[in-house]
Amino acid sequence: MGSSGGALAALALSVWLITLSAFDIRHRRLPNVLTLPGAAIVLAGAVITGDGRGATLGAAALFAAYAAVHLVAPAAMGAGDVKLAIGVGALTGALGPDVWALAALLAAALTLGWSGVLLAWRSDATVPHGVSMCVSAAVVMWLVLP
Repeated sequence: MGSSGGALAALALSVWLITLSAFDIRHRRLPNVLTLPGAAIVLAGAVITGDGRGATLGAAALFAAYAAVHLVAPAAMGAGDVKLAIGVGALTGALGPDVWALAALLAAALTLGWSGVLLAWRSDATVPHGVSMCVSAAVVMWLVLP
């Protein structure tokens, strides 16, 4: 795929990530109708472009990590975040293990920072982690575009 095709795909993925973020901010949940088809499309696109192995490994690794957190502390990590981890893990995994790791660490750092700021004002504040997942995936994706 040419660079214009890659930029178009990145733009479409950005729209998906922005939509998910807006929904998570407004409703404090990530609906299956956005997370699961998006993950399937990302995985299919990665297979078509020859990045299927990295996408599959990235999706499985991030899903496993988020599922473990959700099982241990369901209030700390919602099921929507776990499902979003499939698509975000596939997207960043397709870009390489270093990109995947950077996105995973950036998502955690963004949520931690955002939580700290909000908790300084309100002790009962909660932060939707899906937004940090989406922002970090978008940032690293646009950073590695040729």
